[in-house]
Amino acid sequence: MKIVVIGGSGLIGSKLVNRLREQGHEVVAASPSTGVNTISGKGVTNALANARVVVDVSNAPVFDDEAVMRFFETSTRHILAAETAAGVSHHVLLSIVGADRLPDSGYMRAKVAQEELVKTAVVPFTIVRSTQFFEFLDAIADINTEGDTVRLPAAMVQPIAADDVAAALANVALGKAANGTVEIAGPEQFWLDDLARQLIGAMSDSRLVITDNDVRYFGAALDARSLIPGEDVQKASTEFVEWLESHRS
Repeated sequence: MKIVVIGGSGLIGSKLVNRLREQGHEVVAASPSTGVNTISGKGVTNALANARVVVDVSNAPVFDDEAVMRFFETSTRHILAAETAAGVSHHVLLSIVGADRLPDSGYMRAKVAQEELVKTAVVPFTIVRSTQFFEFLDAIADINTEGDTVRLPAAMVQPIAADDVAAALANVALGKAANGTVEIAGPEQFWLDDLARQLIGAMSDSRLVITDNDVRYFGAALDARSLIPGEDVQKASTEFVEWLESHRS
């Protein structure tokens, strides 16, 4: 079966491509580096020819509100049009748990707009909403660092390993379109500020993490449960300590 992974050279995309190829599928890793530009539309039609499944894990290269909205809307429209012409039977979109609860974030608004385009298209779909990846926790700490201090809100998170995200996406891609949304997350819940303390301490980092509930997350204020999935979430198996050991080695 031919599967196209949009954003196939990124963190999740490359893991997904490798996993699907190991299972014997014909997989196209579609990204600007492989000649597929979903903004201009260049190479999209050729990449999707004879594909049965398309998995979109692409991310915007810029994050200001107008640019990120333009990226996700333009890219998704080009992909969906090419899928319709090619007779694709399943569109899988990677999105974010809690995106619809954070309308003050331009990035989250853009992801919700992308989801709506997928829902209203003619191609059968599954939207996979994931919690934050373990791999991005250090970047979140860095963004919120001033001098030797990291300021983060006391909001609950249930982060997931990138390998587990790729595994979940592979399972969805090989299954029947749900024409709905599923959520995936790691097995454990943490307070974001406490998790950052654990990560920074494990890395022998001297920065001090201070709890500051005025700090915004992608431009949005968080309450305690803004980023927590619902009860029907599919929980992955990799725990933070296990991931941390592999990350440090």
